[in-house]
Amino acid sequence: MQPKLIVHGGAWNIPEEYVADHISGVRRAVELVFPQLDSGLSALAAVEAAVNILEEDPTFDAGRGAFLNEKGEIELDALIMDGRTLGFGAVAALQNILHPVSVARKVMEQTEHCLLVGKGALEFAKKMGFTELPPEALLTERELAFFQTIKNDATFRTHQPFDAFPMDTVGAVAMDCNGNFAAATSTGGTARKLAGRVGDSPIAGAGGYADNELGAVSATGWGERIMQVLLSKTVCDLFARQEAMMAAQAGIGILAKKVNGLGGVIGIDKNGRYGLAHNTPKMAYAYVEKKGVTAGIQA
Repeated sequence: MQPKLIVHGGAWNIPEEYVADHISGVRRAVELVFPQLDSGLSALAAVEAAVNILEEDPTFDAGRGAFLNEKGEIELDALIMDGRTLGFGAVAALQNILHPVSVARKVMEQTEHCLLVGKGALEFAKKMGFTELPPEALLTERELAFFQTIKNDATFRTHQPFDAFPMDTVGAVAMDCNGNFAAATSTGGTARKLAGRVGDSPIAGAGGYADNELGAVSATGWGERIMQVLLSKTVCDLFARQEAMMAAQAGIGILAKKVNGLGGVIGIDKNGRYGLAHNTPKMAYAYVEKKGVTAGIQA
């Protein structure tokens, strides 16, 4: 089968000064990973590799460049899911690790569990050979400056589509040469979130979902509302009876109608068709077509 790969760099607002970085970031992830996928790399390895690239990029709210919580700390969440088995691994409130999505894969493959959190997740990561970094290794000047402006603002809400700053959870969905699907999502969560807050990203069915009989999806946006409708699973179920783009749009419609939610999705249906939709001001995306990589900001 012809492999497919699509990634997102967050659905919220993306101010003009950050647009070029978002487009180049998601394009780079696809351009580096798709040739490997086309040469036989598994869908699972492809989504991990693509998200790793985005976690390293300080443009996005994942890994390096993540938002700070109310205490001025970085807590990271991630999920990876294998459509062949419905197996998944996830971590939440993980500190001081650059690639939480890779720790999530280790949870799936090396333990009997699906989700590890906080200090336990960090201890597991170190046991698996991941390097614990000093907090400043993940902190950017941009995020620190933004935190200083909002830390004492009583009117600030983590879900408002404010004009001054983007929200940039990252994700990837792939179909490999064997027709297997995988999805991965990684985030630093919302700005000035309560310590220990966990959003949709590490929750199977909410932040991501993959099932070889349906396809795969990664979600981004207002996590509390995305969890309420299990957005990724909802869109995957819609793949059974709708073309991918229509299913993605219908899923966002459900998010908005049922819980007044804000967010976006990317996906690939069982026939290898791409879907993407959002109801936030913008969403960054990139995917592979026969003519090459398409990347941009959907408004």
